[in-house]
Amino acid sequence: MVIPAEIRAELDEHARSEEPNEACGLVAFKNGRAERYLPARNGAASPYRFELEIAPESWFLEDDGYELAVFHSHVSSPPRPSRTDVENIGLWEGKPYLILSLRTGELAGWRIADGRIEAEEVS
Repeated sequence: MVIPAEIRAELDEHARSEEPNEACGLVAFKNGRAERYLPARNGAASPYRFELEIAPESWFLEDDGYELAVFHSHVSSPPRPSRTDVENIGLWEGKPYLILSLRTGELAGWRIADGRIEAEEVS
């Protein structure tokens, strides 16, 4: 997954603005390259988990050929899926999953399927 500097800056800015809670949103990719970030509201308003609340029309980007990745921040833990992330994967199973650690500034990509966590390269 290629994330241009301007999209990465949007992820960082949104995550910092939501502290002390996790931020969340969708990243729209075409051919493996991020083209848009759609910030969402964390309905859980929690530093330990997120509930993605986003405008319903955002989902139609898939009809336009975009692959959607869920994004969220971890306030103090590494950018690796937590047990809560794996247990609540739901509709995101097998899809790109991005996590930003506010503690380290590291952004990491994953796919979670059948309880397995696989790293995705992010550049």
